[in-house]
Amino acid sequence: WWCRRGEPWLCADTTAPTVSRGETDDGVPLHLTLGLGALAEAVVVPERAVIPIPAGLPPEQAALLGCAVLTGVGAVRNTARVTPGESVAVVGLGGVGLAVLSAARRAGATTILAIDVAEAKRDLALAAGATDFLLSDDRLSKEVRARTESRGVDHAFECVGRAATIRAAWRLTRRGGAVTVVGMGAKDDMVSLGALDIFHSARTLRSSVYGSSDPDREVPVLAAELADRALDLGVLVSGTIPLDEAPAAFDRLARGEGARWVVTLD
Repeated sequence: WWCRRGEPWLCADTTAPTVSRGETDDGVPLHLTLGLGALAEAVVVPERAVIPIPAGLPPEQAALLGCAVLTGVGAVRNTARVTPGESVAVVGLGGVGLAVLSAARRAGATTILAIDVAEAKRDLALAAGATDFLLSDDRLSKEVRARTESRGVDHAFECVGRAATIRAAWRLTRRGGAVTVVGMGAKDDMVSLGALDIFHSARTLRSSVYGSSDPDREVPVLAAELADRALDLGVLVSGTIPLDEAPAAFDRLARGEGARWVVTLD
């Protein structure tokens, strides 16, 4: 029903359990997240999960199109529909958050505030398109308002998936502005907002599931932009690694180091 309405990101199949169990040829148990294998030399996927892209794309950048970039760019273009001259705050600067920064810059936002708990993300954020970097602390709301004529931003994008950061994004947004939750949170992490605050602020709180994107239509568009160099994802690639270094790369990400490491196979 949702797919026929042109909303495939709400496909009913996605309500099925996202983690199932499988095993290797020799019987070692495996988790199959989202119904697919990962961190493997070969993966069998359904035909509908395959989208052709032009030959010659930088493979380490093309690898990011299917998730981080499609989600972050889609949140800006499809869900929030940021327009030239608007102001944007991005809370959480992983691969998705950095993609949001890049898309906001291309959309013509004039004030783009990147927010994270890790100072190490500053240079990445500025390279991705932020006009300023702010540490997430008790002064955050004041710092944002100081840069937005005391109003707050037109759009706040929450790219973490936690109640605390959703509330922080809410406080950074001007009256009549919009908070777009891009991060996937836990079902028992409850967000509490005052009823009067909701009424008086006139803000919109919404989610962006997979960037409100139709991959069959939008991945080829992003791939064409990448081929034409209208889209540069180099800042998102912190390096390429062999498969056996993937666990160490996850540890780096947990420490706030870099954006994405891409596994390459000989």
